[in-house]
Amino acid sequence: MRQERNNIFVGIDWILIILFIILVCFGWMNIYAASKADEDFQLLNFSTKYGKQAVFIFLTVPLIVTVLFFNAKFYEQFASLFYIISLLSLIGLFVFGKEINGAKSWYNFGVLGLQPSEFVKAFTALAVAKLLSDRQYNLKLIKNQIKAFVIIFTPALLITLQPDAGSALIYLAFFFVLNREGLTLNYLIIGTIAIFIFIFSILLGPTLILAILLGLTTLIITYITYKSGKRFLRFNWLKIFGLYAVMSLFIFGTNFSYNNIFKQHHRDRFEILLGLKTDTKTIGYNSYQSELTISSGGFSGKGFLNGDITKGDFVPEQHTDYIFSTVGEEWGFLGSSLVIITFILMLFRIIYLADTHTNKFGRIYGYSVASILFFHIIVNIGMVIGLLPTVGIPLPFFSYGGSSLWGFTILLFIFIRLDAHKNYDW
Repeated sequence: MRQERNNIFVGIDWILIILFIILVCFGWMNIYAASKADEDFQLLNFSTKYGKQAVFIFLTVPLIVTVLFFNAKFYEQFASLFYIISLLSLIGLFVFGKEINGAKSWYNFGVLGLQPSEFVKAFTALAVAKLLSDRQYNLKLIKNQIKAFVIIFTPALLITLQPDAGSALIYLAFFFVLNREGLTLNYLIIGTIAIFIFIFSILLGPTLILAILLGLTTLIITYITYKSGKRFLRFNWLKIFGLYAVMSLFIFGTNFSYNNIFKQHHRDRFEILLGLKTDTKTIGYNSYQSELTISSGGFSGKGFLNGDITKGDFVPEQHTDYIFSTVGEEWGFLGSSLVIITFILMLFRIIYLADTHTNKFGRIYGYSVASILFFHIIVNIGMVIGLLPTVGIPLPFFSYGGSSLWGFTILLFIFIRLDAHKNYDW
């Protein structure tokens, strides 16, 4: 039994590994298509995007072996230490980080750059699993909720200060995990309501939104009064007016933040998305070209390396955040659907395996992995097809970049190791 446990390949889930290989290889093919594929092909040429990505992919092999080498107990015991080190790596950026596109998000090591935020997600997931797996931990208690929020939002805050708001948004994915482990749905409901109020405040203005909310409140109270036979005076009006005052502060506060704290290009992106502004040449150029590229692919696509818009390099950063537009043009609706189905299969497989864990730590970490991947997939594809504003986060295992690929690889293969040991006494 001990000998089996020490074999790094015993018990690992080959279905997840096959799905991982499919996504990585197909992602590389699309990076190659989006990276001036008319050049002489040189697989390991570090001067080309596809050459660099090929090197990054080859280097995932020793990375995977290293992750699988340690047993499940190791990741549980040192979860807190990994988390602290990851926070220090984010703090160090403010002193030693290299500024790229206005953000200090990278460490520069000559020909190689590393983005710590891509790795911190996995270590935050370990820390959350460690915290919540305590048998005495009850998420219904406010003090325990605060502890969980501190662990989750400390790295998010440090990433926001770089500034990299897109990467920081990913930490909202942990609310799915917290909810699964006993956190009240009120946070998700309030968050959803807040998003809708924010959107409609931009569309209609704060005053009109408050008037609509007052009208709806009056109608609801009138209906309840009529059905119950109670009188208006029976209602706790102090609580109702207090709630209305809080909503008023929120609406005017978000409106003030939107107009005075948000940068102009952020406001432009929201207004383009909501149809308040049309812009296909400056701020909205990326999204417009991405949508045009995808729609040009039709049902079956133009064929590998035959995407004329991709060849023309009309979509900026197509090999990174907008890589899915290459899939849409060259592989069409059919290929895009297969990519999405592959991601869905991976997510369902992770959730299924997490549900079979008798160890709470492994189960919670599995839910964290699925939530992070789900959030990335939804936001990235939603951004590329014009349903969400541009926030700049990669498509897992698909987008160009060593930090992104290695970060997601570590995230996934730690879970594969935990799953392989789920039948052992840690």
